[in-house]
Amino acid sequence: INLLEQAEEMLLIVVSVCTATGTWNWLIDPDTQKVSFFTSLWNHTFFTICCITLIGLFFAGIHKTVVASSIIAAQCQTVLAEYNTSCNDTGKLILKCRPHVQ
Repeated sequence: INLLEQAEEMLLIVVSVCTATGTWNWLIDPDTQKVSFFTSLWNHTFFTICCITLIGLFFAGIHKTVVASSIIAAQCQTVLAEYNTSCNDTGKLILKCRPHVQ
């Protein structure tokens, strides 16, 4: 994983946690049931901004870039296992010893 992928992963985690925290605060607020939906969103700007940011990140495709490298590595390891080899997360080939048959 390169530095950009790590930054994208951290950004997604931080925004997700902030959205979850904002959601909790929004749901436990007793005024949420008493006012209109848009007024409730206006009263909870942290939640609103986090939701908009999270939706924007997903539309930008951040979820694809975060999981793409792990999917590729897993597929490579599956194919390489048939040839008694493997690879690490950086893509280096690992040769395994052949089982000795007598």
